[in-house]
Amino acid sequence: MRIAIASDHAGFNYKRTIAAWLREHGHDVKDFGTDSVASVDYPDFIVPAARAVASGACERGIVLGGSGNGEAIAANKIKGVRCALCWNEESARLARAHNDSNLLSLGARLVSEEAALRIIQVWLETPFEGGRHNARVAKLDALGGA
Repeated sequence: MRIAIASDHAGFNYKRTIAAWLREHGHDVKDFGTDSVASVDYPDFIVPAARAVASGACERGIVLGGSGNGEAIAANKIKGVRCALCWNEESARLARAHNDSNLLSLGARLVSEEAALRIIQVWLETPFEGGRHNARVAKLDALGGA
């Protein structure tokens, strides 16, 4: 799977670890930055990653910050993106199964690196259930966006 990845300065170290883990598990990773722990404005990196997912250039995306909140908000401004902020495996499973999440946001200050990798694994492996959730996801996709 081709996966977009981006972070702010607070998520940079996790981003490096996660990108390597994804590659080890056979994924093609497109890194949208940042490239250091120097302070940056997260929309500058998150929005291009979200646009790559919305356009289909990447099948899914992972964005990281200190809390993951701002990154999820920025990503969800892009039409066609359904970015879920997850903090455990169950929230990741539900984000995929019920919401067909195509972007995952994680807070490097809120979850351990090990937990982040478990969350990502669940999120990548969980299929969208469809059925009763199709109409709800269609309504999300019909909302405005950039």
